[in-house]
This record gives sequence, structure tokens and C-alpha cells, in this order.
Amino acid sequence: MNDSVIHADLIAVLVAVTAREPRVLTINHGYALPAGPLQIGHRSLQSGLRAWVEEQTHHSLGYVEQLYTFADQRSGTGRSISISYLALSREKAAEYPGAAWRSWYDYFPWEDVRLSTLNLKEITQCLDKWVGTKSERRARVNALFGIEERGWNEELVLQRYELLWEAGLVPEALRATPSELGIKAGMEMTHDHRRILATAIARLRAKIKYRPVVFELLPNEFTLLELQQTMEALAGRSLHKPNFRRLIEQQDLVEETGRVSSGLAGRPAKLFRFRAEILAERGFIGSKLPIVR
Repeated sequence: MNDSVIHADLIAVLVAVTAREPRVLTINHGYALPAGPLQIGHRSLQSGLRAWVEEQTHHSLGYVEQLYTFADQRSGTGRSISISYLALSREKAAEYPGAAWRSWYDYFPWEDVRLSTLNLKEITQCLDKWVGTKSERRARVNALFGIEERGWNEELVLQRYELLWEAGLVPEALRATPSELGIKAGMEMTHDHRRILATAIARLRAKIKYRPVVFELLPNEFTLLELQQTMEALAGRSLHKPNFRRLIEQQDLVEETGRVSSGLAGRPAKLFRFRAEILAERGFIGSKLPIVR
């Protein structure tokens, strides 16, 4: 086998939010993200990506941005360049065999701390065995997992995953080195797809703090509760309701439609839409989300 061969793969992280869950479109029964090699017939990287996603999932792409390029050595097959993209959508039924929408917390259960930190505690308890008496490892675990009042940083998704890989706590790491720590954290994915998904989650969590990209994930009209729950689903954190609404009002992101929707317990709730100027600019200078501590 010629190790000098270079493979260029186009990989899509297609995200939707449904029933308060951030969902990602997968193929091969959840084992992979939609992907395929760059081919001569593709007019551009993005057109090639769209072609592969439509062929493998029968789902057309809307908003797309380049995410990251990974270049890894794969044993026996030369070097692989993975050119990944982040796409935002609204979920519709996966109509192709093997294609399915899955919660991204199936792959990163410790990243959802909205209601419980049980999954997070299980991970950190296993990491204690890996840390042992090594102070450098202890400092990294404390910083990344918010231990000893360090505070939880929801954007450090990739760093946490890579530390769990180093500790042998994710299935992908176990392919090369068996673990004795007694846990396999989250669902496995092929090649570097879970690392790419971690990168996408981190990107989106950062982006929602300064750009109103959530409008790509919401219907044209929505309640403020639906907007808040969508932000919470992506961040994996609970938001302070009064402060969140005050922040939205201060930034002048939305406007009332004059219509109402049936809310909780049948109570009417005002319907809002993103202001036309916001949709046109797709950007604003914002503040940190009002996280519930």
C-alpha cells in the first residue's frame, strides 16, 4: 500500500433542534456523518458536500459554513484530509435507509448539564483512576470539567473529548489501546467523525452568543419560550428566564407578529419573529448568555 496517497473527504455536520434536543443527521445507523470523497466532477467543495448529503440522506442543505480541516494519518491508507462543514436545518424525516437524526448528547452525554450532572459525575469518577497522583492531569481535568469551582465552560467540547480519548474512555481510543477504566463514554463513530462533531458543537455554542444563527433552526414565528429552549438545547445549560428575555429585548433581535399561540396549560403566548434587519445582516454584537449557575 502506498502511504503517500492523500484522500480528501467532505463531511457534513447537519444540525436541527427538535423537542428541546439538538439533533444531528447521521448515516450507517448513527455510526457516521454524511461524507464522501471530493471528485473531479464537483464544481466546488461545497457543491460536492451537498451532492453527498443529498445522495446519502435525501436531505438538501440550506445554510452551510466551513467548519475545520483535519489531516490525519490512517494506517495502511495514507493520509486523509477531512474537510468538514456545519449546516443548520429543521428536522424532517430521514427517508433513506441507514440515515437517522440522533441527539448529539447520545455521543457526548456529559455535555448536557441542563437538568442533571449525573453523566458528568460518572465521567469524572472514572477520570480519577486515570489521574492518580499526577498533578498535571488533575489540573487539566479540573479545568475542563469545572471541578473545584473552576466553572463549566460549555465551549470546551473538543478539549474534553480529546482528554477522554487520552484517558482511554471513548470507544474510538479503545480500537488501538484497550482500557481498564470500565467505561466507554458515548456512542462510537467511524474515523474522526466524533471529533468533527465535537468541533461543530463547540463552534455553534460559541456562535449563538454573538450571532443569531438560531433563526435557521426555528420556524418563522415562535414564542420566546421556544427561542430560549432552543438556545438551552444547544448550550446544554439552563438560562435565567428574566435575564434571557431582557437580553433579547436589549439587543432588539425580535419583534411581535401580533398573533398568539397556545402556550403551556393552554395559556396564549405571543408569537415573535426575527427582525428583517437581523435576518439580512445575520450578525450582531451580543453578550454572554444568562446562564443559571
